[in-house]
Amino acid sequence: MELVFLGTGAGMPSKSRNVSSVALQLLEERGTTWLFDCGEGTQHQILHTTVRPGKIEKIFITHCHGDHLFGLPGLLSSRTFLGGDEPVTIYGPKGVKEFVETSFQVSHTYVKYPISFIVVEEGIIFEDEKFKVECIELEHGIQSFGYRIIEKDLPGELLVEELKKIGIKPGPIYKYLKEGRKITLEDGRIIDGNNFLGQSKAGRKIAIAGDTRMTNKSNLLAEGMDVLVHEGTFSKDEARHAYDYFHSTSTQVANVAQSEQIKLLILTHISARYQGEDTEMLLQQAKEIFSNTQIAKDYDRIPIPRY
Repeated sequence: MELVFLGTGAGMPSKSRNVSSVALQLLEERGTTWLFDCGEGTQHQILHTTVRPGKIEKIFITHCHGDHLFGLPGLLSSRTFLGGDEPVTIYGPKGVKEFVETSFQVSHTYVKYPISFIVVEEGIIFEDEKFKVECIELEHGIQSFGYRIIEKDLPGELLVEELKKIGIKPGPIYKYLKEGRKITLEDGRIIDGNNFLGQSKAGRKIAIAGDTRMTNKSNLLAEGMDVLVHEGTFSKDEARHAYDYFHSTSTQVANVAQSEQIKLLILTHISARYQGEDTEMLLQQAKEIFSNTQIAKDYDRIPIPRY
């Protein structure tokens, strides 16, 4: 599991930062990639990374401002020519489907794979045996959401030596015991696989916020998470400006990280007014409150460990 930042700037592209998009690589977990937002030029940014458009299975749009959405038609169109023939599901606020379909209609674009659109509301929007995704509405100038990606706990390792001690040799039976099944042996003994599993491994939990004015909704988004990816558009000196334009400061987000006791805070959606030393100032302001803070740069790859 790895985050790949494709765009970390706010509002419009700059020489050092493209507009918003981050990929969650789940290649080991499910052989696919999930994309969060798709600002203008995202497909160009992907060319500089290991992200493969054909592997993109789900796209989550936080809100319908252009710097989070304008790259979507181009990426979906190009995916057809890059070996992408598997279905794609797009989650987001009302309007995403209309935007994509209108773009395709006007440009006479046709894709060779099915696209499904899901209009999100607060609550669970996706769940299978490995992952759950929850959605929380934030406070922005238009409807904006944050997503909580929750990997379910993994079962512990099979205690092979313990099985050997009671005379159960390696073979197909191990697969069933690993799944926690009960197996009846030829001698009549019933073996419960759950009794021969080591400690389960905690699943990883990541929250990715859309643009938002700071409210307790950011706390709800971060609650119980290991990693928080959140916009930190402005410095603490611009708190009034951030409020007026429905954005957050790096220190406001750091306070959320501190109060919710997350493991890692990654700030993104950085205003173009912060370059070089000013970006370092933004980071240091946040680290004074929450030390394990990073400011993402375009093309950063950040593995997500099991904490």
